[in-house]
Amino acid sequence: MPRGRAAVKPLFIGHDIFRRSTYGGRHPLAIPRVSACIDLCRALGWIDPDRYIVSPQATHEQLLRFHDADYLDALQSVEAGAALTPEMKARYNIGINGNPVFAEIFSRPATACGATLHAVEALREPGVIYSPAGGTHHGRPAQASGFCYLNDPVLGILAFLDQGVERLLYIDIDAHHCDAVQDALAGDPRVRILSVHEDGRWPRTGALRDDGGGTVFNVPVPAGFHDDDMALLLDELILPVAESFRPQVVILQGGADALAEDPLARLDLSNNAHWSVVRAVTGMADRVLVTGGGGYNPWSVARCWAGAWATIDGRDIPDRLPAEAEDLLRNITWQRSAGRNPPGHWFTTLRDAPRNGPITPAVREAVTVLRPRLASI
Repeated sequence: MPRGRAAVKPLFIGHDIFRRSTYGGRHPLAIPRVSACIDLCRALGWIDPDRYIVSPQATHEQLLRFHDADYLDALQSVEAGAALTPEMKARYNIGINGNPVFAEIFSRPATACGATLHAVEALREPGVIYSPAGGTHHGRPAQASGFCYLNDPVLGILAFLDQGVERLLYIDIDAHHCDAVQDALAGDPRVRILSVHEDGRWPRTGALRDDGGGTVFNVPVPAGFHDDDMALLLDELILPVAESFRPQVVILQGGADALAEDPLARLDLSNNAHWSVVRAVTGMADRVLVTGGGGYNPWSVARCWAGAWATIDGRDIPDRLPAEAEDLLRNITWQRSAGRNPPGHWFTTLRDAPRNGPITPAVREAVTVLRPRLASI
């Protein structure tokens, strides 16, 4: 473990806006995620009040570090009730392409950004901070994209660089490639980006040999990518990149849509694999920020992200959930077909059964292609 952190207890950042806000209708984000994670952690007695921070909302000035003023004005005006014109739809990609207009179209993403920026300020000192609302890695400077209206990872990275950080490692295990993060920061010698994502999945970027000018490690993995595949990547690529780069700060985007039960991807991880990456990341630097990201099955996301906090905070994960936690999970509803008859372990446990198998050839190829680049870090 890096020096200076042993006596510092991790912090959890959340906000009730994620409880009352929804993208609406049958949108993939019409489900509880952040609130379900927080409630589950509380039901398990895992959130100490003195280590739970209510997220501030990012200010207009803070958001301008990456986003265009006219775009921010448009989001705020639509939230205030202004009509969304066809020109605004086309220009800002809101109200179309999976980026709906909803009541908190500005304040919800601005609160996620506020959480990340608050974490950056708190991490001037050694520590680990968990913000499951963060990880909106598709947001563009002047457009919504991929359900993301603002981009808290980019804002967080820029804020760390503004503090004088010289070596920052951004790791992304969401099923979808972190296209907007790469586009914003590839080529900056102070930043390394490592993304493990499903090959061919939207936004269809992040090819294996796309190195972002030498600062990006893209690992596109095939459908069926499982726990043993992730273990190989962790041991033979992710940890060696960290050891070679010696980051002062690590950010992990912990999207849960690479889990087997997710409806928007075809990967086959159990949450054990997710937690193994979380555990490894917390030992890579004195300053670590872990965020959420994608994830569209409410039970698998809540269980995964609650277990991520347990991993960060050194909590034991029980074999059987207590009654309060089980009741909470049983009271979640999901309109997709898988939500009509969910398996019993989604209610009674956090830990999935491991998903093992022979190493996928494409995963071995990725390690073979990318390992030689370690010498140039």
